[in-house]
Amino acid sequence: MRINQKYHYDKSKTFVSQEDILGFEKKGIEVLTSVASEVERINKKILERDDSNLMPVKGRVVVKLDMEGKNNHTFEHGLKIRLERQYNNLNRRETEPVNAIVVNGEGLPQGAEILIHHNSCHPVNQIFNYLSLSGEEKEATIKYFSVPEEECFLYRKQNSNEWHPCKGWATALRVYKPYNGTLTGIEPTQVKNVLWITSGEYKNNVCQVVYASDYTIVFQDVDGRENKIIRLRHFENQYNDREEIIALMNELTKKVKKGELLIGLEPNKAVKYE
Repeated sequence: MRINQKYHYDKSKTFVSQEDILGFEKKGIEVLTSVASEVERINKKILERDDSNLMPVKGRVVVKLDMEGKNNHTFEHGLKIRLERQYNNLNRRETEPVNAIVVNGEGLPQGAEILIHHNSCHPVNQIFNYLSLSGEEKEATIKYFSVPEEECFLYRKQNSNEWHPCKGWATALRVYKPYNGTLTGIEPTQVKNVLWITSGEYKNNVCQVVYASDYTIVFQDVDGRENKIIRLRHFENQYNDREEIIALMNELTKKVKKGELLIGLEPNKAVKYE
């Protein structure tokens, strides 16, 4: 069955010019910029407040964390842009915030920056009833969490760029065998189930590790850009069922120090040991 349709033109309506459209867009950008600046001001206020009275229970570390911490990128000349990492990306290591500030924790300096597990910012760990829920604090993206110690990986003190492993952890790089053929541009091949340890008692040694132990932390560095660190479980001078270092690989260590093997985070960034 066909139905006749009549289209009416309302003469009271006027067309919007291109200049008006650009004006609306400009106004919208100004509003978003103003809101972002206000949230940043509130976040800074919360980060600077003294929360030393907030004590953790045994086995946990109290931190404050910016839930939007990964959703920006800073260029070399200082321009900061919004980067929506959670859009069309299911890898939570890349989308979830991990940079936090230590409020209180055993053996950790207050105010230090700490890298935590990407699932630690789940509401099950969140502290909801600490702040007075003023209008400002509701708008802030800084939230408080009580994180299990085993989910705290690395920390660095204020005004320092050096990362220190938390208890039960170590840092490492992957080991690669370079291509020695006649072709150019061929990436090196990773040596499986071994890592070059960069901290602790086995520093500067190649060690055999358990399968899939080289977990890569994706975090925001001090320059506002993404960086990565490999961490693995290691308990110095004590036995633990969750230890991930199996044995020292002396022959591979010698090859790395001679430059026959490369070390790095990724194949295209692997270099000789210096």
